Amino acid sequence: MKILVTGANGQLGCSLRERAQGDFIYTDVEELDITDLAAIRALVAQEGVEAIVNCAAYTNVDAAEDNPELAERLNAKAVENLALAMKEVGGLLIHISTDYVFGGDPYNTPCREDQKGTPTGVYGLTKLRGEEAILRSGVRYVILRTAWLYSEYGKNFVKTMLRLTAEKPSLKVVFDQVGTPTYAGDLAAAILRVLESPVEGIYHYSNEGVCSWYDFTKMIAEYAGHTACDIQPCHSDEFPSKVHRPAYSVLDKTKVKETFGLTVPYWTDSLKHCIARLCS
Repeated sequence: MKILVTGANGQLGCSLRERAQGDFIYTDVEELDITDLAAIRALVAQEGVEAIVNCAAYTNVDAAEDNPELAERLNAKAVENLALAMKEVGGLLIHISTDYVFGGDPYNTPCREDQKGTPTGVYGLTKLRGEEAILRSGVRYVILRTAWLYSEYGKNFVKTMLRLTAEKPSLKVVFDQVGTPTYAGDLAAAILRVLESPVEGIYHYSNEGVCSWYDFTKMIAEYAGHTACDIQPCHSDEFPSKVHRPAYSVLDKTKVKETFGLTVPYWTDSLKHCIARLCS
């Protein structure tokens, strides 16, 4: 099967490159404009693409509030284009979505796939619209919602906190937003498993366990040996933002584990592995 990976220079795309074996084509905005349906159709026909893994998205949550049209174009319209291109050739679309499709309701149990989306900002809303476009299209699809993604590649929370805990004598980090970090390498491995025997539907994937951003930062510093930085918890309102972030967005992974026979690593184990690679 010939597989096209879009957004291939991002965290997940790079993680897929590192792990994937087989007939993969990697593109980013320089090689393919996914807002251009004709361009997608041409590449699919030229290369005989049978599946697309869409890792592309407008992911800057705060900037999306100021650029709603761009976020809509990349997170919804482009996704519709990919779905239509695969529908026309009987192909498969694997699309990466987000825990930000939730957040408007006060949850205290892990979010299930069939829960109603209640996004609180432009980013989450446009990602939800992308999911809806896939469902309307009739394409064969797998939607994977994930959360708190980090890796050795690009900009992410882990790399930022590695730098800050090394540079600063003290740091405040919010403790009233709870979720689960996801190592992009683990998500990439899950995608490759899905490609082996795809079962259509919406699934949730993050690492196992639960933590706040404060807990996450404490473990980053501990594993990196940055013990001199005094890390203290604080409330979200101490860091005003243009968008209200989900206070609780833990994802229920029962369905993805049972369907694909996945064993999901615990978040601290994957974090330790990633930091060891970064620090080496």
